[in-house]
Amino acid sequence: MRRMSPSVHVLAKSLRSSKLPPQRSADPPKAEKSLERRRIILASRSKARRKLLNDIGLKFTVRASNVREKRLIKTDCGALVTENALAKALDVAGRTKTGIVIAADTVVLVGKRIVGKPKSIKEALRTLKLLSRKPQWVYTGIAVIDVDNNRTYTAFDKTKVCMYHLTEREIKNYFKRVSPLDKAGSFDIQGFGSVFIDRIEGCFYNVVGLPMAKLAKILRKAGVYVF
Repeated sequence: MRRMSPSVHVLAKSLRSSKLPPQRSADPPKAEKSLERRRIILASRSKARRKLLNDIGLKFTVRASNVREKRLIKTDCGALVTENALAKALDVAGRTKTGIVIAADTVVLVGKRIVGKPKSIKEALRTLKLLSRKPQWVYTGIAVIDVDNNRTYTAFDKTKVCMYHLTEREIKNYFKRVSPLDKAGSFDIQGFGSVFIDRIEGCFYNVVGLPMAKLAKILRKAGVYVF
Protein backbone atom coordinates (compact mmCIF):
# COMPACT_ATOMS: atom_id res chain seq x y z
CA MET A 1 0.00 0.00 0.00
CA ARG A 2 1.37 3.39 -1.00
CA ARG A 3 0.84 6.46 1.20
CA MET A 4 -1.33 9.13 -0.40
CA SER A 5 0.43 12.30 -1.52
CA PRO A 6 -0.71 15.58 0.12
CA SER A 7 -2.82 16.51 -2.92
CA VAL A 8 -4.58 13.14 -2.87
CA HIS A 9 -5.15 13.41 0.90
CA VAL A 10 -6.74 16.84 0.54
CA LEU A 11 -8.91 15.65 -2.36
CA ALA A 12 -10.13 12.65 -0.39
CA LYS A 13 -10.90 14.75 2.69
CA SER A 14 -12.86 17.44 0.86
CA LEU A 15 -14.82 15.18 -1.47
CA ARG A 16 -15.55 12.58 1.19
CA SER A 17 -17.06 15.14 3.53
CA SER A 18 -19.38 16.44 0.81
CA LYS A 19 -20.35 13.29 -1.05
CA LEU A 20 -20.02 10.18 1.08
CA PRO A 21 -22.79 9.08 3.45
CA PRO A 22 -22.11 9.81 7.16
CA GLN A 23 -19.88 7.31 8.93
CA ARG A 24 -21.99 4.58 10.45
CA SER A 25 -19.48 2.81 12.63
CA ALA A 26 -15.87 3.02 13.71
CA ASP A 27 -15.65 -0.76 13.84
CA PRO A 28 -13.50 -2.50 11.19
CA PRO A 29 -15.34 -4.28 8.38
CA LYS A 30 -16.40 -7.82 9.19
CA ALA A 31 -14.23 -10.53 7.65
CA GLU A 32 -15.27 -13.43 5.45
CA LYS A 33 -17.87 -11.55 3.44
CA SER A 34 -18.64 -13.57 0.34
CA LEU A 35 -18.30 -11.97 -3.07
CA GLU A 36 -22.02 -12.38 -3.64
CA ARG A 37 -23.15 -10.73 -0.38
CA ARG A 38 -21.32 -7.43 -0.81
CA ARG A 39 -22.47 -5.08 -3.53
CA ILE A 40 -19.50 -4.26 -5.78
CA ILE A 41 -19.59 -1.27 -8.14
CA LEU A 42 -16.98 -0.80 -10.85
CA ALA A 43 -16.58 2.89 -11.63
CA SER A 44 -15.31 2.27 -15.16
CA ARG A 45 -16.64 1.50 -18.65
CA SER A 46 -13.44 -0.38 -19.52
CA LYS A 47 -14.15 -3.74 -21.14
CA ALA A 48 -10.72 -4.98 -20.11
CA ARG A 49 -11.33 -4.17 -16.43
CA ARG A 50 -14.76 -5.78 -16.55
CA LYS A 51 -13.23 -8.95 -17.95
CA LEU A 52 -10.53 -9.05 -15.26
CA LEU A 53 -13.14 -8.85 -12.50
CA ASN A 54 -15.33 -11.43 -14.22
CA ASP A 55 -12.35 -13.77 -14.54
CA ILE A 56 -11.93 -13.93 -10.74
CA GLY A 57 -15.64 -14.49 -10.18
CA LEU A 58 -16.46 -11.06 -8.82
CA LYS A 59 -20.13 -10.11 -9.10
CA PHE A 60 -20.45 -6.40 -9.80
CA THR A 61 -22.39 -3.66 -11.53
CA VAL A 62 -20.96 -0.85 -13.62
CA ARG A 63 -21.56 2.78 -12.75
CA ALA A 64 -19.24 5.01 -14.75
CA SER A 65 -17.67 8.10 -13.22
CA ASN A 66 -18.22 11.56 -14.66
CA VAL A 67 -14.78 12.75 -13.55
CA ARG A 68 -12.39 14.07 -16.17
CA GLU A 69 -8.89 12.69 -15.64
CA LYS A 70 -6.01 15.05 -14.95
CA ARG A 71 -2.94 14.63 -17.11
CA LEU A 72 -0.53 17.13 -15.56
CA ILE A 73 2.16 15.58 -13.35
CA LYS A 74 2.64 17.74 -10.24
CA THR A 75 4.80 15.37 -8.18
CA ASP A 76 5.05 12.00 -9.90
CA CYS A 77 3.01 9.75 -12.17
CA GLY A 78 2.02 7.39 -9.38
CA ALA A 79 0.43 10.25 -7.44
CA LEU A 80 -1.37 11.40 -10.59
CA VAL A 81 -3.09 8.09 -11.38
CA THR A 82 -3.92 7.57 -7.69
CA GLU A 83 -5.53 11.00 -7.50
CA ASN A 84 -7.55 10.33 -10.66
CA ALA A 85 -8.70 6.92 -9.44
CA LEU A 86 -9.72 8.38 -6.08
CA ALA A 87 -11.68 11.20 -7.70
CA LYS A 88 -13.58 8.65 -9.81
CA ALA A 89 -14.31 6.44 -6.80
CA LEU A 90 -15.52 9.39 -4.72
CA ASP A 91 -17.77 10.56 -7.54
CA VAL A 92 -19.52 7.20 -7.79
CA ALA A 93 -19.53 6.60 -4.01
CA GLY A 94 -21.33 9.90 -3.58
CA ARG A 95 -24.19 8.43 -5.65
CA THR A 96 -24.13 5.05 -3.91
CA LYS A 97 -25.92 4.17 -0.65
CA THR A 98 -24.23 0.85 0.04
CA GLY A 99 -21.45 -1.36 -1.28
CA ILE A 100 -17.83 -1.17 -2.37
CA VAL A 101 -16.72 1.07 -5.23
CA ILE A 102 -13.66 0.18 -7.33
CA ALA A 103 -12.07 2.79 -9.61
CA ALA A 104 -8.85 2.94 -11.61
CA ASP A 105 -6.84 5.15 -13.91
CA THR A 106 -4.10 4.06 -16.33
CA VAL A 107 -1.55 6.13 -18.21
CA VAL A 108 1.59 5.40 -20.20
CA LEU A 109 4.73 7.42 -19.54
CA VAL A 110 7.38 7.75 -22.25
CA GLY A 111 10.26 9.87 -21.02
CA LYS A 112 8.44 12.81 -19.45
CA ARG A 113 5.44 12.58 -21.75
CA ILE A 114 2.12 11.10 -20.65
CA VAL A 115 0.26 9.04 -23.22
CA GLY A 116 -3.42 8.38 -22.59
CA LYS A 117 -6.21 7.23 -24.87
CA PRO A 118 -5.88 8.64 -28.40
CA LYS A 119 -8.53 11.01 -29.74
CA SER A 120 -8.13 9.86 -33.33
CA ILE A 121 -6.59 7.10 -35.45
CA LYS A 122 -3.95 9.57 -36.63
CA GLU A 123 -2.92 10.28 -33.04
CA ALA A 124 -2.95 6.55 -32.25
CA LEU A 125 -0.61 5.93 -35.17
CA ARG A 126 1.86 8.53 -33.89
CA THR A 127 1.61 7.13 -30.38
CA LEU A 128 2.29 3.54 -31.34
CA LYS A 129 5.25 4.57 -33.49
CA LEU A 130 6.70 6.36 -30.45
CA LEU A 131 6.06 3.47 -28.07
CA SER A 132 7.71 0.98 -30.41
CA ARG A 133 10.93 3.01 -30.36
CA LYS A 134 11.29 3.75 -26.64
CA PRO A 135 10.69 1.84 -23.39
CA GLN A 136 7.52 2.91 -21.62
CA TRP A 137 6.19 2.80 -18.07
CA VAL A 138 2.54 1.92 -17.54
CA TYR A 139 1.03 3.32 -14.33
CA THR A 140 -2.34 2.28 -12.91
CA GLY A 141 -3.84 3.85 -9.82
CA ILE A 142 -6.64 2.10 -7.96
CA ALA A 143 -9.06 3.39 -5.33
CA VAL A 144 -11.56 1.34 -3.34
CA ILE A 145 -14.23 2.93 -1.15
CA ASP A 146 -16.22 0.88 1.35
CA VAL A 147 -19.32 3.06 1.51
CA ASP A 148 -20.89 1.16 4.41
CA ASN A 149 -17.88 1.64 6.69
CA ASN A 150 -16.69 4.99 5.24
CA ARG A 151 -13.23 3.65 4.48
CA THR A 152 -10.97 4.52 1.55
CA TYR A 153 -8.02 2.54 0.19
CA THR A 154 -5.61 3.54 -2.58
CA ALA A 155 -2.57 2.08 -4.32
CA PHE A 156 -0.76 2.19 -7.64
CA ASP A 157 1.54 -0.03 -9.65
CA LYS A 158 3.95 0.50 -12.52
CA THR A 159 5.22 -1.83 -15.23
CA LYS A 160 8.02 -1.34 -17.73
CA VAL A 161 7.12 -2.36 -21.29
CA CYS A 162 9.52 -2.77 -24.20
CA MET A 163 8.09 -3.24 -27.70
CA TYR A 164 9.54 -4.40 -30.98
CA HIS A 165 10.07 -1.79 -33.70
CA LEU A 166 6.83 -1.44 -35.67
CA THR A 167 6.40 -0.25 -39.23
CA GLU A 168 3.55 2.05 -40.24
CA ARG A 169 2.08 -0.77 -42.32
CA GLU A 170 2.00 -3.11 -39.30
CA ILE A 171 0.33 -0.47 -37.16
CA LYS A 172 -2.34 0.32 -39.77
CA ASN A 173 -3.10 -3.38 -40.26
CA TYR A 174 -3.40 -3.75 -36.48
CA PHE A 175 -5.90 -0.89 -36.35
CA LYS A 176 -8.03 -2.69 -38.94
CA ARG A 177 -8.57 -5.46 -36.38
CA VAL A 178 -8.44 -3.54 -33.09
CA SER A 179 -9.74 -0.09 -32.21
CA PRO A 180 -7.05 1.86 -30.33
CA LEU A 181 -9.40 4.66 -29.26
CA ASP A 182 -10.37 3.14 -25.89
CA LYS A 183 -6.86 2.03 -24.93
CA ALA A 184 -4.12 3.92 -23.09
CA GLY A 185 -1.10 3.72 -25.36
CA SER A 186 -3.28 2.73 -28.36
CA PHE A 187 -2.77 -1.02 -28.03
CA ASP A 188 -4.05 -4.06 -26.11
CA ILE A 189 -1.32 -6.14 -24.51
CA GLN A 190 -3.77 -8.99 -23.84
CA GLY A 191 -5.01 -9.27 -27.44
CA PHE A 192 -3.48 -8.83 -30.90
CA GLY A 193 -1.13 -6.23 -29.43
CA SER A 194 0.64 -8.99 -27.50
CA VAL A 195 2.75 -9.77 -30.59
CA PHE A 196 4.33 -6.31 -30.33
CA ILE A 197 5.82 -6.94 -26.88
CA ASP A 198 9.49 -7.79 -26.50
CA ARG A 199 9.41 -7.98 -22.69
CA ILE A 200 7.79 -6.49 -19.60
CA GLU A 201 9.11 -5.88 -16.09
CA GLY A 202 6.37 -5.93 -13.47
CA CYS A 203 2.70 -6.83 -13.30
CA PHE A 204 1.12 -7.83 -16.61
CA TYR A 205 -2.42 -7.05 -15.39
CA ASN A 206 -1.33 -3.56 -14.45
CA VAL A 207 -0.80 -2.94 -18.17
CA VAL A 208 -4.25 -4.36 -18.95
CA GLY A 209 -5.78 -1.85 -16.52
CA LEU A 210 -5.95 -3.36 -13.01
CA PRO A 211 -3.09 -4.67 -10.83
CA MET A 212 -5.11 -7.65 -9.61
CA ALA A 213 -2.91 -8.78 -6.72
CA LYS A 214 -2.93 -5.30 -5.18
CA LEU A 215 -6.66 -5.01 -5.73
CA ALA A 216 -7.24 -8.36 -3.98
CA LYS A 217 -5.21 -7.19 -0.98
CA ILE A 218 -7.29 -4.03 -0.73
CA LEU A 219 -10.54 -5.99 -1.02
CA ARG A 220 -9.42 -8.21 1.87
CA LYS A 221 -8.99 -5.09 4.00
CA ALA A 222 -12.56 -4.18 3.08
CA GLY A 223 -13.74 -7.63 4.17
CA VAL A 224 -14.10 -9.15 0.69
CA TYR A 225 -12.14 -12.31 -0.05
CA VAL A 226 -11.60 -13.73 -3.52
CA PHE A 227 -10.63 -17.07 -1.96
